Amino acid sequence: MTTAHPAHHHPSHRHAHRRRTLRRTVYHMLGGEGHSDLLVKVVDFFLIALIVLNVGAVVMESVEHLSIAHGPAFHAFDLISVAIFSLEYLLRLWTAVEIDDPRYHHPVWGRLRWATSPMAIIDLLAVLPFYLGLMVEMDLRAIRVLRVLRVFKLGRYSMAMSVMGAVARQEARSIGAVLFVMMVILVLTSSLIYLFEHRAQPHVFSDIPTAMWWAVVTLTTLGYGDMVPVTPLGRLCGAFTAILGVGMIALPAGVLASGFSEQMRIRREEYREAVEKALEDGRLNRSEKRVLEKTRRSLQLSDEEASLILRQAVESGHLCPHCNQPLRQHHRSEEE
Repeated sequence: MTTAHPAHHHPSHRHAHRRRTLRRTVYHMLGGEGHSDLLVKVVDFFLIALIVLNVGAVVMESVEHLSIAHGPAFHAFDLISVAIFSLEYLLRLWTAVEIDDPRYHHPVWGRLRWATSPMAIIDLLAVLPFYLGLMVEMDLRAIRVLRVLRVFKLGRYSMAMSVMGAVARQEARSIGAVLFVMMVILVLTSSLIYLFEHRAQPHVFSDIPTAMWWAVVTLTTLGYGDMVPVTPLGRLCGAFTAILGVGMIALPAGVLASGFSEQMRIRREEYREAVEKALEDGRLNRSEKRVLEKTRRSLQLSDEEASLILRQAVESGHLCPHCNQPLRQHHRSEEE
């Protein structure tokens, strides 16, 4: 009597298993959950260095004598960079189904969902100018300058840019209200200065849209001096606009600063809750440490901040449910 082989021993199943294992390994290598710190740091450092060098190359290539002398080297470096960034994009698209979120698990819709995410769009824009230059007749100088868009890829590795994105989403209503108020003041001041100055300077303040340039420059307290009111009412309007400008600059800055502080507080609190949950049994095993590290990276907290929160939780004086001793003793014994 023959016995059927288990399904997982079938060659096609073994091949699918190897493919899934390789895909998950690549996902971890690109910074996914449950990653190897050393491997991720090496890959991250390489990509960050490549992005910085690309931005530097765009800047240096704009210098005419450097572009003439080292044009072939700049072109070769751009080709290598495009190949690496294209490969990175394809690998991230391939491994998107490994994201720890059910919305991404579908092999087609999950990848499409990832492709429409902000960071995926930035990754695509980093290489798109090169391919557009091959397919469409465009000004090559404009294409070369567009390579500077690769600097936005640093947002994946920068805590500040990640936090600012979260702040923008969190404070969207407040920022929208500030922008609305600024637009109202812009239209009002430009209309008034046109009313006061048009007759005295018809070629300078020729219409309200032109006067909006003066209003923007004055509200931002730059004062270029290319458009200057000469009538008494115009100068009074200019002084009033300049005073309003101080408040208009301070208002969005205050909103962003308070939002940034609140976002960091929320992230520290989330990490503190994760630490307290992990310390419920009085110890930190390896799996719990991996979970905390995953949480730290997702919240974009630095190692120093995470260590401080962990130390505060351990030294808070909670008693271990097993031995009725302070948790700080377990922490010290593990460090020893």
